[in-house]
Amino acid sequence: MVNKMESISLLLNEALTPYQVTLHPSDLPGKCQLTLATSSGAIVLERTFSFYQLQDKRLLTDVVDGLHRDLLIAEGRLQPCVIAALRNVVQSKSFTLSLA
Repeated sequence: MVNKMESISLLLNEALTPYQVTLHPSDLPGKCQLTLATSSGAIVLERTFSFYQLQDKRLLTDVVDGLHRDLLIAEGRLQPCVIAALRNVVQSKSFTLSLA
């Protein structure tokens, strides 16, 4: 499991550059704690994920996409209300298409 976490950590570090990714086991069974920090060591985000999410390629892609979104919000480059509006548009389109 340690080697697997190290390889996942390397992938996450590459995907989330310039932030530094730290993965360590959580107190919760089957979970791990992910910390994103700046090069100066300031923590930007901390999230808990299941090991399964990080081992499945498709789910790992979703995790990285979510972290990118959270970073945009943390950096002040994206407002949470914009995300809600975008989700609303997507849901409205899929609802309209299902009625057609």
